Amino acid sequence: MATLTSQGETASSHRAGSVRVPRAAHTRRPRSALALLHWLRSVLDRPLTSYHLVLGSVALLVIVGLMMVLSASSVNAYLTVGDSYFYVKRQLIFLTAGVLGAFAIMKLPPSTLRMLSWFGVALAAILLILTYTPLGISVNGNRNWLYLGSSLFSIQPAEFAKLAMIVWGADVLARKYHLLDQPKHLLVPFLPVSAVLILLVLFQGDAGTAVVMAVIAAGMLWVVGAPARVLMALASVGLAGVIAIFVTSPVRMRRLAAFLDPTLDLNGANDQANAGMFAIASGGWWGVGLGASRQKWGSLPEAHTDFIFAVLGEEFGLFGSLVIIAMIGVLGYAGIRIATHADDLFMRYAAGGITVWFMVQALINLAVVLRLLPIAGVPLPLVSYGGSALIANLLAVGVLLACARREPEARKLLAKKAVRPQPRMTTVVGSRTRS
Repeated sequence: MATLTSQGETASSHRAGSVRVPRAAHTRRPRSALALLHWLRSVLDRPLTSYHLVLGSVALLVIVGLMMVLSASSVNAYLTVGDSYFYVKRQLIFLTAGVLGAFAIMKLPPSTLRMLSWFGVALAAILLILTYTPLGISVNGNRNWLYLGSSLFSIQPAEFAKLAMIVWGADVLARKYHLLDQPKHLLVPFLPVSAVLILLVLFQGDAGTAVVMAVIAAGMLWVVGAPARVLMALASVGLAGVIAIFVTSPVRMRRLAAFLDPTLDLNGANDQANAGMFAIASGGWWGVGLGASRQKWGSLPEAHTDFIFAVLGEEFGLFGSLVIIAMIGVLGYAGIRIATHADDLFMRYAAGGITVWFMVQALINLAVVLRLLPIAGVPLPLVSYGGSALIANLLAVGVLLACARREPEARKLLAKKAVRPQPRMTTVVGSRTRS
C-alpha cells in the first residue's frame, strides 16, 4: 500500500523510480520571462545602443524603400523613359550621396556643426528665394524646385530647409538656455526666422511641407520646455493658418471635399486616395507578393513617391506594413532616447527636433494614405522616391548619429577605444626574435 511522505508524495512512486517534479517547476516560465527582461535591459543599457538602434532602423527602411521604389516605379519608368530601372538607379545615386554626407556629418565635432548651421539656414533661405526666379520650376502645381541644368541636379530646397532650421534652432536655443523663461528670448530669433522659411515654402504652393515645418518649430519649443500658454497660442495661430490655406485655394478645397465624401469626384480628387485604399485592402494579411502590385499599373499616379506605402501594403500585406511602422517607431524611440540621455543642450535639442521631423512627417504620410487626412503631398521619410528628400533625411540621420555617439556613456567608451594602445607585432626569424 502506498504511503504519503512528508513532501506529500507516495512512497510507492519513489520505489517505482518515477521522476520527481520540482516544487518550483511552475515558476520556470516567469523566470524565463524575467531573464528575457533582464537581457533586454542589459542590451538597452549598453553605451552604443542608441547609435545601433538608429543605424539598424534606418538601414532597414532604406533597403525596403529601394525595393519598393523599384517595384512601384518600374511600370511608369518603362512607359515614360523605356527603362524599368530608371528611378531606382537614380535613387541609388541619391542614396550614395546621402550616406557619404551622413558619415561626414557624424564625424564633425559639435562646435563645427553649430557654426555650419548658421551658413545652412542662410543658404536654405537663399535657395528658397531662388525658386521665385526663372531658376524655379513647377511640379504638380507647386513652384518648389530649382533647375540646375539637369533633372538629376534639380533640388527641392524645402527639404534642406527643415534640417537647417532644426540644427540652427538647436544652437540658438542652447545659447539662450538661461533666458528661455522669458518669452521674448524663447521666441526671438528662432520663431521669426522659422516663420520666414515656412512662408517662403507656403507661397511656393507646398502647403504640406509648410505644415510639417510649422509642427517642427512648435515641437522644438516643446522640447526646450516652452510654457503651455505659448504653445496653445502658437497652436491657435497654426489652426487659423491651416483654415486660411484651405479657404484661399480651390484645389485644396476640392481635396477637402473629396476627403469628407469618398464618393465625390471619383475620377478626380478622390481617384488617388481611393486607389491607395484599394491597394492596401487587397493586400490582406500577407500581401500579393513583391512586384505583384496591380494598382501601380496606372491607377496610382504617385505610387513611388507619396503613396509608396499603399504599394507596400498591397505587396507585403498587413504584416509587412506593421514591420515598417515598427521600424519607424524604433527610430522615434531611439531619437527620444538620445535627446533624454544627452548632457549637451545643443545635442538634446537637435536630436529632439529631428525626431519630431521624422515622426510628424511619417504620421502625416501614413494618415493621408489611410484616408485619415486630406492629400498633403508629403513623402514617407527614408522610403519614398526623391533625391532631395532622401539626401536631407540621411543628413539628418548623420546629425542624429553624431548625437548618439556623444551620449555620456558612449563618449566614454569611444574615448577608451581611441586611446587603447596598439599591440606590438613580433616576428621570429630563425632563432632571433625582433620586435
